Amino acid sequence: MSNFGLYPILDKTEDEVPHAAQVAPPVPDGRRILDVSRFEPTIRRRMSAPGMRTFLAIADLWGLSEEQRRLVLGLPARSTFHNWARTAREHGELTLDLDVLIRISAVLGIHQGLMILHETEREGVEWLRRPHGAAVFGGKPPLDLVTCGTQDGLMAVRRFLDAARGGIYMEPNETDRDFRPYTDADIVFR
Repeated sequence: MSNFGLYPILDKTEDEVPHAAQVAPPVPDGRRILDVSRFEPTIRRRMSAPGMRTFLAIADLWGLSEEQRRLVLGLPARSTFHNWARTAREHGELTLDLDVLIRISAVLGIHQGLMILHETEREGVEWLRRPHGAAVFGGKPPLDLVTCGTQDGLMAVRRFLDAARGGIYMEPNETDRDFRPYTDADIVFR
């Protein structure tokens, strides 16, 4: 079962994450409750180092400064950030807080959305760095929201890209600009 699709790094089936609890069965009144045992340290430990390595690779691709990286991760102390990065790169044991894992998950979702919506990584990074006219960005680059230091900023960009993948507003690309709407003359009946 899914954790409602909010955090894909945590959205694993029992086959993918042994002993991971899922959404609990309905209680007598029909509501489902979240089984928090899936956030146990053993599960977070297994996801932390690979998640951090992936985050660092994406941060390199996006050209994030150290300060921006720390802001995305919730502004840990500089020494803490460097310890996490070193441990992850050395494939050591690391257990990140749930907040940090959620932030990393949002970055992974943003990166995935960019790769789906753009033909090249370069175009995706350009989209992040270019001012955007959508109301959520207020004429500023989406990267400003990603690096504002809040989980809400990350999730807003993630939700925007998810909506764009689903066909909701996205600024036109080259293909869209040259598109000529179909007319009745284009429809052929046989």
